[in-house]
Amino acid sequence: MAQSAQVARQLTDTFAVTPGARVALWMNNSPGFISALFGAWQAGAVVVPINCFLKADEVAYILADAGVDLLLSEAAMDEALAKLTAGRPTLRVLRREAFPAATPPPADWQPVPRDTADLALLIYTSGTTGHPKGAMLTHGNLLHNVGSCRQVLEAVSEDRFALLLPMFHSFMLTVCVLLPLLVGASIVLIRSLHPPKNSLAEMIRHRATLLPAIPSCSARWRTPPVPPNLALRICISGAAPLPVDTLREFNARYPARLIEGYGLSEASPVVSLNPIRGVQKPGSIGLPIADVEISIRNDEGQALPPGRVGEVCVRGGNVMVGYWNRPEESAQALRDGWLYTGDVGYMDQEGYTYITDRKKDMLLVNGINVYPREIEEVMYHFPGVKEAAVIGRPDTRKGEHPVAFVTMNDGHHLDAAALQAYLKQHLADYKLPKQIVEMATLPRNATGKILKTELRKLPFDG
Repeated sequence: MAQSAQVARQLTDTFAVTPGARVALWMNNSPGFISALFGAWQAGAVVVPINCFLKADEVAYILADAGVDLLLSEAAMDEALAKLTAGRPTLRVLRREAFPAATPPPADWQPVPRDTADLALLIYTSGTTGHPKGAMLTHGNLLHNVGSCRQVLEAVSEDRFALLLPMFHSFMLTVCVLLPLLVGASIVLIRSLHPPKNSLAEMIRHRATLLPAIPSCSARWRTPPVPPNLALRICISGAAPLPVDTLREFNARYPARLIEGYGLSEASPVVSLNPIRGVQKPGSIGLPIADVEISIRNDEGQALPPGRVGEVCVRGGNVMVGYWNRPEESAQALRDGWLYTGDVGYMDQEGYTYITDRKKDMLLVNGINVYPREIEEVMYHFPGVKEAAVIGRPDTRKGEHPVAFVTMNDGHHLDAAALQAYLKQHLADYKLPKQIVEMATLPRNATGKILKTELRKLPFDG
């Protein structure tokens, strides 16, 4: 980690980064991402990883909310950076290409001391208010989650972790970056998922043994011929529900075992996993990982017995300390020592948990949280739109995709292509509705609330 130490010196000496300062990281997967992450930590900073699929407007909101004035990025992002800095001229940018060489720092140089209670990350996750909010994770949160994952995955230094999803994602950051570094294992950086046979070839060539992924990845590998010399021992599916058919087909084809888990950014993020030894229950998110508890609770906060459906709540050293500058939302999410996840489910007699629904309107597109309200807020700025409602539809490849319903003001008619082009200017591509449907009126209840449950029942041709 010699380059990380040099990045830390650059941050403190050149950019005057002080302990607790927020430093954003907007970068594609590369070894430089890891150097930037640990360099910022050694400088005492709180790292704000940013989704590299976001547009400039979306990034600008996160930077303003977190109070970031230094962004670590790379030349590949220059087009987006130009738009971002045009609207935020005080933003300072350090590109990966300008990182110092990986030489040992002077003997008298020491990283800034950090405690387990100090903030390490602000992971921005979309909120029901239409704007993302920063989950505050401490160094202790991350160490707790990595230690628990080490136990349940039986990770050792001989393992080679296949990293093929974005490092900014909390699942990859913990399981495929921090965990292998903690145990002294190797990281196999897979450059592309397309075509699937190429990513399999990369894993064969580098003898990858552990693959953290999302359901759509597992679905892609159902068709290529099964290579005889694949060294994978475990494939972990997280970040989105895993279809039971995908699980069964994968496990019937491959010698490596595909196991489903569950987590959320607010829990650093891993919460549960079907055991790699013992009973695996298709459709279940498994058992809590080491030193983490799950409880199913009703709206009054009372624990429910096995078989009863309620909100999935989590307790453990991996749970965030709250949302950045959002005391009310923090108090709502963290009650009586439990994190209320917003997911609905039940627990069976053996302690396995099943997710059945979500209390919130969140969609999961390729394992990334998408909230309808955020899309709706942008749609309302398009000329002529009177009302907008976005729901999720099942998608065999992505898990879900957004579908939008709109009503127009008198004298206006929907130009779906123009509205899509407008949304594309302001939203990441994965948030874009697959279809926009014009309606005369939207269904409402007696109090005037739009009934998305009725919209979900409408026939769909996309």
